[in-house]
Amino acid sequence: MDTRTSSTAFGAGLVLMAAVLWGTVGPAQVLAAGPMTPAALGGWRLVVGGLVLGLLTARRLSTLRVLTEGRVLRPLLVCAVSTGVYQAAFLSSVSRTGAALATVIALGTAPAAIGVCARWVAGERMSAAWAAGTVAAVAGCALLLAPGSGARVDSLGLLLAVAAGACYGLYTVFAKKLASTDHTADLPTLSALSLLLGSLPLLPWMITDSTPLHDGATLALIAWLGLATTAAAYWLFTAGLVRVKATTAGTLSLAEPLAAALIGVLLLHEHLSLLAWAGCALVLAGMITTCLPAMPRGRVSARATEFPSDRRITFTKGARDAPPLEQDAVTSTASSTSA
Repeated sequence: MDTRTSSTAFGAGLVLMAAVLWGTVGPAQVLAAGPMTPAALGGWRLVVGGLVLGLLTARRLSTLRVLTEGRVLRPLLVCAVSTGVYQAAFLSSVSRTGAALATVIALGTAPAAIGVCARWVAGERMSAAWAAGTVAAVAGCALLLAPGSGARVDSLGLLLAVAAGACYGLYTVFAKKLASTDHTADLPTLSALSLLLGSLPLLPWMITDSTPLHDGATLALIAWLGLATTAAAYWLFTAGLVRVKATTAGTLSLAEPLAAALIGVLLLHEHLSLLAWAGCALVLAGMITTCLPAMPRGRVSARATEFPSDRRITFTKGARDAPPLEQDAVTSTASSTSA
């Protein structure tokens, strides 16, 4: 395995770990059952996560000098706005439709949104492996919502989940653009800044809904969402995003609903049907397909490249005067003897 392939595999592993942490957001919100509104909860999540991630990357604050460049400010602001809107939309969708449905719809929408945005912003091509893996993973997500799952269908909640998926796509593509615009910039540091900026539009809800901060379960929920699902997850995601394509990261993020479903089985004692288990298998197969390295075109065998193409063949005595078939035999004998 060459260095580039191993780096891509390592990046894919980081994105998968981030997706697993994000998969705990919905179940944690359901378990806590706190009185705080989704918008206020999302704002506190961004503040705690942004501050902690900023402290972890404080030694790289010198990289923020790239903010003086206009080409960095635009994608950073898009990341900040999309992060803030995502929090409010996704957590509101969870409260209206439940964790399973909101997670599957939001993350099922994300790969398509990322593919369109990546093509539009960066001209990124979508490979056949990505298309096959994404179709399989999205189909698996659909099976996770097979009839009998008990999910609550709410029209506004579904629209909010779709909006969250679109915001996730925008964040992924423009975060990748940040990484490629200036290689001296540290993406986790810029992500911490985008998280804090993303909390600003949610300040009105955070101020008016501060009473639940006296509730222990709400404080524990904010701590988990801020430390694990924001600071740690965004560090893993941005570190992995540098090593993989945006479209690949979008498909790998479909591990989030898979993780949410498994958490529901293991911790919430939920029951998955056979179709739901088949959906889990499809999501896993889709992610594996996306991670497979592309085979180089026109692959040449090692035997064909063993000797330089311009190496001259010498003949033993009498080989020049022999008939063609005998010349081949003499040449073959001479080559094997010299070897």
